[in-house]
Amino acid sequence: MDPRARQLLAAAAQPYKAAGRYAWHFARGKLRHDPVFLALLRCGLLPDRGSLLDVGCGQGLLLSLLNAAKEQYRAGLWPPDWPAPPMHLVLRGIDLRAERVQLARRALGASAQVDARDLRDLDFPACSVIVLLDVLLYLAEAEQARAIEKAARAIEPGGLLLLREADAGAGIAFQATKWGERLAGALRGEFVQQLRYRSTAHWMAQLAAGGLVAEALPMSEGTPFANVLFAARKVV
Repeated sequence: MDPRARQLLAAAAQPYKAAGRYAWHFARGKLRHDPVFLALLRCGLLPDRGSLLDVGCGQGLLLSLLNAAKEQYRAGLWPPDWPAPPMHLVLRGIDLRAERVQLARRALGASAQVDARDLRDLDFPACSVIVLLDVLLYLAEAEQARAIEKAARAIEPGGLLLLREADAGAGIAFQATKWGERLAGALRGEFVQQLRYRSTAHWMAQLAAGGLVAEALPMSEGTPFANVLFAARKVV
């Protein structure tokens, strides 16, 4: 890993020291080992300005990463072969769990607005980017479709929905993903989970039904999993 990328991840985890040792260690591990975070910056998918809503943001790791990216870029510590990070995005996150929202608020302060909301009850505000990372698998199929419909309506023309889910058609790699999620749930004390996975073809069809033009990007580099990032744009 580029030393500057490693420094960026450390800077993104640093604010979580204010939220306690567990929050900090979780942030360090998740940011370092989940490829989606750096991929969003390396690929230059995010616009420079507008507003971003992270739905199911947890303790706000993506929001913290985007804050750290701005500071590293201004300090001249940015990897030279990466596109510039978004410098003027207004950041907002929502999460169902109040305890995660409190961790996010303690770490992020006034740099992002984070609220405890259930995405099923929320009409998403108009914004440039909506992010749904590993969220829809927890919803019933009709709720998944409804969430995509709401996101498609809320995204401004030319805007972007970033959706990451496991590919249920990916064979052994999908089985590894499913068992990994079960283990993670057990560690959280959630021993009975109703998880609903879909194939890449299903998600592409669902996004198209919402009027979005999507690209499926493999998002499991360095892991045994079968995750896919769907970059779905609202046609102007």
